[in-house]
Amino acid sequence: MVGHQQCTLEQDTRDHGTSRSWRKAVHCVLYEAPLSEWPKNPESFLSSKGARKTLTAPAPFADETSCQCQAPHEKLTIAQARLGTPVDRPVRVYADGIFDLFHSGHARALMQAKTLFPNSYLLVGVCSDDLTHKFKGFTVMNEAERYEALRHCRYVDEVIRDAPWTLTPEFLEKHKIDFVAHDDIPYSSAGSDDVYKHIKEAGMFVPTQRTEGISTSDIITRIVRDYDVYARRNLQRGYTAKELNVSFINEKKYRFQNQVDKMKEKVKNVEERSKEFVNRVEEKSHDLIQKWEEKSREFIGNFLELFGPDGAWKQMFQERSSRMLQALSPKQSPVSSPTRSRSPSRSPSPTFSWLPNKTSPPSSPKAASASISSMSEGDEDEK
Repeated sequence: MVGHQQCTLEQDTRDHGTSRSWRKAVHCVLYEAPLSEWPKNPESFLSSKGARKTLTAPAPFADETSCQCQAPHEKLTIAQARLGTPVDRPVRVYADGIFDLFHSGHARALMQAKTLFPNSYLLVGVCSDDLTHKFKGFTVMNEAERYEALRHCRYVDEVIRDAPWTLTPEFLEKHKIDFVAHDDIPYSSAGSDDVYKHIKEAGMFVPTQRTEGISTSDIITRIVRDYDVYARRNLQRGYTAKELNVSFINEKKYRFQNQVDKMKEKVKNVEERSKEFVNRVEEKSHDLIQKWEEKSREFIGNFLELFGPDGAWKQMFQERSSRMLQALSPKQSPVSSPTRSRSPSRSPSPTFSWLPNKTSPPSSPKAASASISSMSEGDEDEK
């Protein structure tokens, strides 16, 4: 088998979203089986044969891979590529850029490039620091960091380091590139109004859409705009003023501002806690008031039951007062006492007729003296 075909087939199994025709080609070429033996469930068949269904390693570098593109490479049109490529290879799509501070806008552009055709193999070229600083400007990430960022993007099949600023026919032929994907806005640089002009004229350019609201320049603008905030942040995280290129005065200012922010945060926390405490006290007081109202209503009801017009205390007082009146007012004694049966051995007890009537007390002092004189006369008669 030709080296180019073997390499591209093996590497394209990294993308588990390929079409049925391409999976047939993988099965036929790699496992030397006829098309009639293609199973109904190709994914399980490929996994049983050891083909990779998911990504388990970063994309390889072009200069480190063992693949040597030596097979004849027929030129394709965009219509042919969209209808389906020959079974012996995928469409090789190339996308290049700086990819500084790799973000979602970069990833979406690569996703579009990867999904332009049913079967595609995405090569991504990353320009070096020298070319970038010369034609575009200084970068935040160095070239090694940018290379590694691209290798770990799920849509990338191969990374080309030190990619050229302007694509040459020799470069396109070396990497067997079918189409170049980039946004359609003219990219003026290196003395040209559009560095992709000759690619467009050759019918090899496929446009992608930019993602609005996100770009490397926008991210850098945010950092520059809020420079003090990020400088204070990194000072607080342990970076030195020398590492941040901050002067002595600014360092002291930032540290003082950090202390002020901490105090504000503490005050804010105290306020929140005090609000929570007040809320708890209000809830408790509300519960206490409700309980007090319930208890007070119960107390008033019990008080009325005891001391009201028809209360139990009035009835009890009336009963006790009637008992006291009965005890204070003696009963009427009979006029003559019944004669007791006398024992034969004893003399009859004398009857004391002179005793005063208990039920009729003397009505006046004169009557009292008269009764006393009569009592004395009776005593003399007995003697």
